[in-house]
Amino acid sequence: MKPLVVIGFLGSTLDAAKFGPSRWNKWRPSVAIAMQEDLRIDRFVLLHGKQHSRLAGQIAEDIESVSPETAVDQRLLGFDDPWEFEEVYGKLLDFARDYPFDPDKEDYLIHITTGTHVAQICLFLLTEARFLPGRLLQSQPGGSVKGNFIGRLSMIDLDLSRYDSIASRFSIQTAKDSSFLKSGIETKNIAFNSLIDEIEKVAGRSKAPILLTGPTGAGKSQLARRIYELKKLKHQVSGSFVEVNCATLRGDSAMSALFGHTKGAFTGAATERAGLLRTADKGMVFLDEIGELGADEQAMILRAIEEKRFLPVGADQEVGSDFQLLAGTNRDLSVAVANGTFRDDLLARLNLWTFILPGLADRREDIEPNLDYELDRYAEQEGNRVTFNKEARDSYLKFATSPGALWSGNFRDLAASVTRMATLSPEGRIGRRTVDLEIIKLERLWQGNKIEVSDSLEDLLGGRALDALDPFDRVQLAEVIRVSRNSKSMSEAGRSLFASSRQRRKSANDADRLKKYLARFGLSWAEINAETSRR
Repeated sequence: MKPLVVIGFLGSTLDAAKFGPSRWNKWRPSVAIAMQEDLRIDRFVLLHGKQHSRLAGQIAEDIESVSPETAVDQRLLGFDDPWEFEEVYGKLLDFARDYPFDPDKEDYLIHITTGTHVAQICLFLLTEARFLPGRLLQSQPGGSVKGNFIGRLSMIDLDLSRYDSIASRFSIQTAKDSSFLKSGIETKNIAFNSLIDEIEKVAGRSKAPILLTGPTGAGKSQLARRIYELKKLKHQVSGSFVEVNCATLRGDSAMSALFGHTKGAFTGAATERAGLLRTADKGMVFLDEIGELGADEQAMILRAIEEKRFLPVGADQEVGSDFQLLAGTNRDLSVAVANGTFRDDLLARLNLWTFILPGLADRREDIEPNLDYELDRYAEQEGNRVTFNKEARDSYLKFATSPGALWSGNFRDLAASVTRMATLSPEGRIGRRTVDLEIIKLERLWQGNKIEVSDSLEDLLGGRALDALDPFDRVQLAEVIRVSRNSKSMSEAGRSLFASSRQRRKSANDADRLKKYLARFGLSWAEINAETSRR
């Protein structure tokens, strides 16, 4: 059995009694818990205020006298007002974050009989939110053994609906958790903020796999790590975070890397290898570009998710690993299933919680706060704080938020852009000339992407049909295809392509306009995006 730890407040009234033999004739909740014959307590964390330090010392002595195996840890929590909700909740939250919880090695009981009603409610909230990773315990008088009043114990539930101020305080913490997932960036995009709020709820309440989709550079890897860090902060995971780029796993080495191997399993296997999934035991594993996994690896991953067991290469016995899976992809896995390159049962297992991260071009109102974030990150990494002068900043943001800024590499493009400008500003100030040169670099970079799309016209139309097009039509069609492939739907692509003219129309069916334009060249939305998936 794992060691048992009880955490509870000193009862300034219920635990108090005149020193002497008569004190054993009174039910004192904190002492009575330690007297239970079927409950072995290894450590009792006794929370108390400064004015009750003497009583805490007496109760600690009595607990240790009736239960010598129990070590009492007296913790001073100073409240100016023990009935003030926000103060009590804040102090307890600080305690919960600082305490070295280890749920894999210890069990915890949160005693909520003693302390003010406010303290009891706060203990419940923090336990329900997993900041205190234990079970709730209530004690009550009744029953005696050899004249010693020991009372009874029970698990309890509480109705918190009337405690609006606490609910509000808890909502503030939830908002802080969402901000944590966004790395503290004050994002303005409504859809993205709603997405992060939903991810925060799922991450805190579910151990099921989570699938993060979206274009390359949209921040899937960073978000996955923040999800892990949030769950670790709440003591929901204790193991490591393991990130795997599935696109780098090829052939026999893929099985070995993921599931491990025994010594001598194959030529070159001089020692045993645990594998990445076992390394993530009690933690989380992020399989980035999961659509690149081979068929055999997909089958074993599915079983590892469902049964938490798998067979290392060359082994005769299965091993276990209790990990939570995060997966990432920039591909449409349903198309991969239709093409026979991805298992439908694995997709069904992953698809319980699927979140689509938008690209930077779809969140132009968030470019400015992310620009500041990248400047802060550069300062942290390089030890050199760099800022813009006002004219340069205004010029850069005007370009960055304009329709001409493609951001095809998403946040990777932005991070690289900031790094270049900061590096070329040794005096710590980014000026207008540096910005102008950077804009030229970005336009050249994205022009290369346009050419790549243009080159794919031959694949879509065929050489003969392409030769029949005027150069003007080639350039226009290439741009339409580029926008379409970077959009989540035909309506979204239409809104981007007809952004100006749609403002002059009384009614706008942008999707229909785009459909008719593509039909002029014998193309459809499905054909364009199917071609993207094949590439």
